[in-house]
Amino acid sequence: MKRSDYGKLEAYMLECMGDSAHDGEHVYRVLHMALFLAEDEDVNRDVLIAAALLHDIGRAAELRDGAVDHAQRGSEMARTFLSGMGFDKDFAEHVAACIATHRYRSGFPPASREAEILFDADKLDVTGALGVARTFLYQGAKGRPIYTVENGRVQTGREADDPPSFLREYHFKLKHVEERLFTERARRIADERQKAAWAYYEELVREIGQSYGEGQKILDELT
Repeated sequence: MKRSDYGKLEAYMLECMGDSAHDGEHVYRVLHMALFLAEDEDVNRDVLIAAALLHDIGRAAELRDGAVDHAQRGSEMARTFLSGMGFDKDFAEHVAACIATHRYRSGFPPASREAEILFDADKLDVTGALGVARTFLYQGAKGRPIYTVENGRVQTGREADDPPSFLREYHFKLKHVEERLFTERARRIADERQKAAWAYYEELVREIGQSYGEGQKILDELT
């Protein structure tokens, strides 16, 4: 890819970003990780670079309207932008397809190796300590608590009917990211990172329980 084309894609991406958990630095991490995952793969590197740079450009639309799927919107935006830049139709369609299937909850599996690598690179950014930090940002932006309490019981997020919280997001999404990955290299990285995330989750639950424990016993004795 020409440096000038990279610069135009980068500038467009930066114009579109705004969510603190999905900012420009998230995009750069995904880009660099995607290139690392693809190091020994037979892929179209230009497609991968363009898809990584543009994969979250639909986020702003989703933030304005929760009914919007940012992956699908971003796919459409990327196709239009790349066509306007003069890239051929096959290139624009390939990039758009990668973006359309990068979302964890999309239900549409990646259909090319480039799409699989983009998916893996994006998901690795929610693993480990970095994933915990980003999830706090995202959950906070949505107004969701770290944990919830019902009838004096701290809900640890392990039950499917627990209300939305960081603990629930960790237990039902972050904890299982590794199971969805396509490349062996990504799975090895996720396995290493997830040890730190699990240790944090366990310590957080312990400290929350400790904060309530003894004091609750005293309050229960009030007459």
